[in-house]
Amino acid sequence: MSHYSFNDILSIAMSEDEAEDFIPLMKGTEQSMEENSDFPAELPILPVRNSVLFPGVIMPVTVSRQKAIKLVRKAYKGDRIIGVVTQKNNNADDPGLDDIYTVGTVARIMKLIALPDGHTTIIIQGRRKFHLDVILREHPYLTAQVTYLTDEMPDERKKDTKALVQSLKEAAHKIMRLNPEIPQDAEIAINNIESTDFLIHFLSANINAEVKDKQELLEYNSVKERGTKLLAHMLKEIELLQIKQEIHSKAHSDLDQQQRDYFLRQQIKVLQDELGVDGHEQEIERLRLRGAQKNWPEAVAKHFNKELDKALRLNPQSPEFPIAISYAEFMVDLPWNEFSEDTFDLKKAQAILDEDHYGLAKAKQRIIEYLAVLKLKGGNMRGPILCFYGPPGVGKTSLGRSIAKALGRKYIRMSLGGLRDEAEIRGHRKTYIGAMPGRILQSIKKAGTANPVFILDEIDKVGNDFRGDPASALLEVLDPEQNSTFLDNYLEVEYDLSKVMFIATANSLDTIHPALRDRMEIIEITGYTQEEKVQIAKQHLLPKLRKDHGLKAKDFSIDDKTLLKIVEEYTRESGVRNLEQKLGAVVRHVAKWVAMEEPYQKRIKPSDVEAILGAPIFDREMYQNNNFAGVVTGLAWTQAGGEILFVEASLNKGKGALTLSGQLGDVMKESAITALSYLKAHADELGIDHRIFNNYDLHIHVPAGAVPKDGPSAGITMLTALASLYTQRKVKDRLAMTGEITLRGKVLPVGGIKEKLLAARRAGINEIVLSARNRKDVEEIDTQYLHDLTIHYVETIDEVLQKALLPEKVAKPMHFEVETTPQVTTNGQTAGA
Repeated sequence: MSHYSFNDILSIAMSEDEAEDFIPLMKGTEQSMEENSDFPAELPILPVRNSVLFPGVIMPVTVSRQKAIKLVRKAYKGDRIIGVVTQKNNNADDPGLDDIYTVGTVARIMKLIALPDGHTTIIIQGRRKFHLDVILREHPYLTAQVTYLTDEMPDERKKDTKALVQSLKEAAHKIMRLNPEIPQDAEIAINNIESTDFLIHFLSANINAEVKDKQELLEYNSVKERGTKLLAHMLKEIELLQIKQEIHSKAHSDLDQQQRDYFLRQQIKVLQDELGVDGHEQEIERLRLRGAQKNWPEAVAKHFNKELDKALRLNPQSPEFPIAISYAEFMVDLPWNEFSEDTFDLKKAQAILDEDHYGLAKAKQRIIEYLAVLKLKGGNMRGPILCFYGPPGVGKTSLGRSIAKALGRKYIRMSLGGLRDEAEIRGHRKTYIGAMPGRILQSIKKAGTANPVFILDEIDKVGNDFRGDPASALLEVLDPEQNSTFLDNYLEVEYDLSKVMFIATANSLDTIHPALRDRMEIIEITGYTQEEKVQIAKQHLLPKLRKDHGLKAKDFSIDDKTLLKIVEEYTRESGVRNLEQKLGAVVRHVAKWVAMEEPYQKRIKPSDVEAILGAPIFDREMYQNNNFAGVVTGLAWTQAGGEILFVEASLNKGKGALTLSGQLGDVMKESAITALSYLKAHADELGIDHRIFNNYDLHIHVPAGAVPKDGPSAGITMLTALASLYTQRKVKDRLAMTGEITLRGKVLPVGGIKEKLLAARRAGINEIVLSARNRKDVEEIDTQYLHDLTIHYVETIDEVLQKALLPEKVAKPMHFEVETTPQVTTNGQTAGA
């Protein structure tokens, strides 16, 4: 059912008889409907939505429910008397007693109009209030027993009544003047109303108030009290209309540039419509509204609105229009000054790092130091860019994820491997078709905050070609003094990257641009020892794999010896990726047993590993005791950790040629030549007959010839092997060495000491010869790994030979007759005289 305002009622045509019934109400004659009408005690009840009928008021009502249509048609054919009540619950299609108010108004149906859509409109006039006592019938429509109520009528001769009437009329006139939607005829109609109660009822039915407020007015027993409450509602409405008019007047008087632009855009729209072009002003205005809500710099806001103004002047069918819209959307999607709140709980951060990563003490300590300074600076620090450097699989990228987790920041990872186009960093100029912003800003837009933890993965693998040098483009991104004004070619305005925590990762430092490397603080992550890998497998990998494969801890267990066997014989890496793959194979084997309900041994032993994983893939070199001169055990660093290697030397009758074999790199070849030159220069001191260099060919071999070998750590090993061969003095049992030499006889330090010492322990070696300058590296190693090792620190080659060679000879001296010019060859070929 629908309700019509009193403006619509003015246009309703009534018959002369109906007008005669209506005029006495307006004039206030002595004729009283309550006195002259005899209403029945049982009434058909018509519930209406969103309307309240007052006595004397005429109101059109459209009915659409079947019960209501039956009611009004039957009543219209009879005495035309019905009871009208207001619904509490507008959603009830078949309202009952709980869904309607109990105070309503008896109404007489003045007209009934059947509409073509099947609905029926009736024009009713309120007569008298009643109280609904009880529902007698619900079918075919509501019928109720009612009690009629008599209002307390005001004395129109009293001054307070006259004042109330005058106030109500003045308030009504003010509302009409403030609301231009009300026609002028309404003012005339109100002036013609002389009856106080009808005036109050007429205005109550038509004020702009909630239905519950109108129902409250109806339920007052005193007409005067009803009028007083009505006046309060009207004054409130006047106040709201005045405020609305003030706002409208102020907005109209403060016509600024933006509003003038709006009118111009409307004219452009008309012209575009004439040209048959669809306008997109709504989309542009939506973007303008979003831009107004952004907390960005004034210069950026000015540039943004300027771009939108350009878009308005474009033909939406032109290819430039979607480019302009995409650009504006990218600007409003970027987080300009939207930051996530940092959580500076350093103890919690330490716990997260320890939980996610085993070992890596140095890297964790530096991270905690970084976070501590960030906390003291209130989250605003232009600190160094951290770069985690180390072999694959050691946890460089996951360290960045742990930092983001500890700080409560968003985490972004961007892989730079194989990146060759500078536009990937700085973006394309938006004048080109298909232009896009750089991946830096794209990632920040995806994160939604301006202070994420941003991982630049594989920064050492950035390439360059004719499209530019991405490494040079990263210089501005990773410079704390410059990245606050980072300029993307696509964005065209400066963007502040200083709040972003950039963390780079690299496997090698040699391929990083020198200027780029200078902007980063290198934190070396050397990899895990075999003992650490066993603990990582127990604490991290196995629980994760059990969960991923649907197994529980009670389904199987693996002891340390079994894990060590898998580490040593089936993996060769610094990280733990291959180890996770091998353990995954073991877990899948157990999962098959569990799923097929086969009997199996829940404790995986070392003897079970080969049955599951097959034959061992790698053989670890073990110390081999020998009684030959010219054989020395060396130590080498590989990406899989430390290894021992053997250097063998032998002499054959010849002309002094030098042969190197075993796939040696340039550095190791040079170490062999340097060692030979030193021995020739100091032959007398070492008791070597110098004629041996001209009468015998020298062959140096490093076993495992299919494996390439290189690095600056085999110098003293080569020299000791040659000295042992030429003096025929055997090398001490269970001794190994690493270090580089100079022609002056100095022993230089080398890297990878921790890995090399652990490799020596695994091989059963108990004495190590190192450069004295490597003492600091040994002191950083946990003492539990060194308790059964004796380390000799040396500074000169003489000290090396003194510690390494036994005093007694194992062969008789050689005899020489002819001197020849020595020939140096590589892999059996002559290298020069």
